[in-house]
Amino acid sequence: MLLKTFGWSFAVTALGLVAAVLYGGWTGFGIVAILSILEISVSFDNAVVNAGILKKMSAFWQKIFLTIGILIAVFGMRLVFPVVIVAISAKIGPIEAVDLAMTDKDMYKQLVTDAHPSIAAFGGMFLLMIFLDFIFEDRDIKWLGWLERPLAKLGKVDMLSVCLALIVLLVTSMTFAVNAHQHGGTHVNKAETVLIAGIAGLITYLIVGGLSGFFENKLEEDEEREHEAEEEAKRTGKKKTGMAMAGKAAFFMFLYLEVLDASFSFDGVIGAFAVTNDIVLMALGLGIGAMYVRSLTVYLVRQGTLDDYVYLEHGAHYAIGALAVILLVTIQYEIHEVITGSVGVLLIAWSFFSSVRRNRAPAAAEGKDTGSHEKAEVSSGV
Repeated sequence: MLLKTFGWSFAVTALGLVAAVLYGGWTGFGIVAILSILEISVSFDNAVVNAGILKKMSAFWQKIFLTIGILIAVFGMRLVFPVVIVAISAKIGPIEAVDLAMTDKDMYKQLVTDAHPSIAAFGGMFLLMIFLDFIFEDRDIKWLGWLERPLAKLGKVDMLSVCLALIVLLVTSMTFAVNAHQHGGTHVNKAETVLIAGIAGLITYLIVGGLSGFFENKLEEDEEREHEAEEEAKRTGKKKTGMAMAGKAAFFMFLYLEVLDASFSFDGVIGAFAVTNDIVLMALGLGIGAMYVRSLTVYLVRQGTLDDYVYLEHGAHYAIGALAVILLVTIQYEIHEVITGSVGVLLIAWSFFSSVRRNRAPAAAEGKDTGSHEKAEVSSGV
């Protein structure tokens, strides 16, 4: 099971490390290894959240997520995305941007750094909406009940998450963005840029998330009709019709997963420049890490881990909220990648151990009851 799920990740790791040695020697090997670990640590919460969505999809779409999806994640977000950012910010063509990345790595790094406020605003708002919609929803299972119960009551107010996200964006643009970092350590007013990028992130979430939710509901309705059709076919002997909506629902859920992964990868891509500004080594390291995150997502689904450890999803969403805040703060202040990755890991670890304690409680209670019963029997026998 482990080899089947992580087999491609192991293969990509071997190929990536060999390529790193051939390209940059043992120094390149070390850089790629560090970047791989960095990507896994800051994206572990991504795997948990993705698993909650992927478990609703068929084995076919899980395979698409691991194949086509990984191509989008590695080549799209870890290689093409930084080049596109440079091309847009420097107002040059994509070919020129690639040439710049290969020949003038310091200038390339600086251009990506200058584009950070808009990247952070877009990704921060997208992730913040995921977090807000989660904590404002009334759930049967609550992890931090003292906090989640009152928030669930507030969540009954229509569009509260959108209003709160816009307030956060407005405050961010009026504080952090006014002194955003620019060339040479100087500061410039990027309030307008942050506002536009943040609104774009909010709109992207509403469109993609809305379509995904719409088609997911349609899929559930179609499954009910499919079940009714099967029962009718058994009674009448007629052939039943297939579900045309299932493909659309799965596609939009897949699209939502890709946008979600893109938002999670922003901090990893920006943080990678603290390790190296070589685009080839960056793509190799982050690509290996992204492959493990995807394999881990599928592993969590197939093992039913989220069903066994019910607070994991809560911990991952709290980690998303923390990452959203960190991204918005980094518009002005630098936050070390170790802190970014540690916050997510600690929250998920906390939720995991809380789940373990929850699972042990019934067993302990049952053992206590059994012991009391046996003691009573002995007493009555005496």
